[in-house]
Amino acid sequence: MASTTKHHDDEIIKVTKTVSVLPKSFHHDPQQILHLSNLDRQCPMLMYVVFFYKSSSAYENLSLDSVFSSLKSGLEETLSIWYPAAGRLSLNPDDGKLNLWCNNNGAVLVEAETNVKIIELGDLSHYNEFFEHLVHKPVFHGNFSDMPLVVAQVTRFGCGGYSIGIGVNHSLADGPAAYDFLHAWASNSAILKEKRTAAKPVHERGILLVENHEGPKIESGSSSATRAAAIDHLYQLIQQAFAAQKRKGSFSCSSFELLAAHLWKARTKALGVRKGAMVCLQFAVDIRNKMAPPLPKGFSGNAYVLASVGLTADELEEASHEAIVEKIREAKNSISNDYVNAYNKALDGPQSTLPPMNELTFVSDWTRMPFHKIDFLHGEATYASPLVSPIPQVAYFMQNPSDLRGIDIRIGLLPQAIDAFAHHFLTNLQ
Repeated sequence: MASTTKHHDDEIIKVTKTVSVLPKSFHHDPQQILHLSNLDRQCPMLMYVVFFYKSSSAYENLSLDSVFSSLKSGLEETLSIWYPAAGRLSLNPDDGKLNLWCNNNGAVLVEAETNVKIIELGDLSHYNEFFEHLVHKPVFHGNFSDMPLVVAQVTRFGCGGYSIGIGVNHSLADGPAAYDFLHAWASNSAILKEKRTAAKPVHERGILLVENHEGPKIESGSSSATRAAAIDHLYQLIQQAFAAQKRKGSFSCSSFELLAAHLWKARTKALGVRKGAMVCLQFAVDIRNKMAPPLPKGFSGNAYVLASVGLTADELEEASHEAIVEKIREAKNSISNDYVNAYNKALDGPQSTLPPMNELTFVSDWTRMPFHKIDFLHGEATYASPLVSPIPQVAYFMQNPSDLRGIDIRIGLLPQAIDAFAHHFLTNLQ
């Protein structure tokens, strides 16, 4: 246990407890190695979300210590089933690849308090640097085996409200799997509610393992004729010409398709990408039901690939929203079992960090993962805010808690590009 103080201007957060949380019961060999797929290895970093629960009459007799104890007990129980989350990443010296060592070393849970009131943070849908102090950030010294895969901090505010800031390593789980894990934890915590039964996860990566790993093999099938467009665009940046296509009949599209097209145009224009440069829009596609056979229900690893659309900056600027939506739809529909195999195999080479690229736009759709509905405390969270992503090109689409038809967009931009982006995003609506 440790007690420290985090300073942010005149605001203070006092950390009162830091504990390791171990599984309540062990059902496996602590030396077990869970072989990760190449999809798991794409981003071996902690991804953070902060849940805000405004003060409520239900919290009047609720102490910070009781909230912390309930969260700890719930996490102990959850880690007994989600046992890889209590492990550590392990570097294989033979091939230099990361796998998951299920060694029961546990997660980290932090208790903290502040005199700041949640209302003083303003609109919670707007990012605030203060949010960064509501999560636990272990220092990385280059050794993955020292880093916990799950960290959390519960903070009591001066108004009586709470935040729960949680980091989950992306190598452990993708968005849908992390959502299931957090839902299971909330169900087991029993803060002002009865415990609920959560679905049992499936941890083995199965058919997503490539040939040089133990376990089921990927069948090549006709994949020799299939290329993963996202990999081509990222690592080779081969310019591809897309002929403009006009659709006949009435035009209809999903909110995601239209928003992604509009954001791509606005961001590219705002960043001043030169006319002839290749620009790419890439977005995550869940492959759980696109594999043959489909991945098992409750699959707990990373099960997404990137679909990709490539144009030149001037083609993008001149294209109608309708034409761009059509290309997004084509890219989405191209994700097949063969595409997944080609994508997975292409990732088998050395991994490296992407350099900053204005030409690349990522979109991550969270609208089907309403994190604010995870009820760690009484009822839904007022808001669930992702923190700054380690991938600067990413934009998140999230369900608005107060308007089920509304979509919040979180995008990272350098200060000098904010006004230009706002102008193009809010006015260029043809």
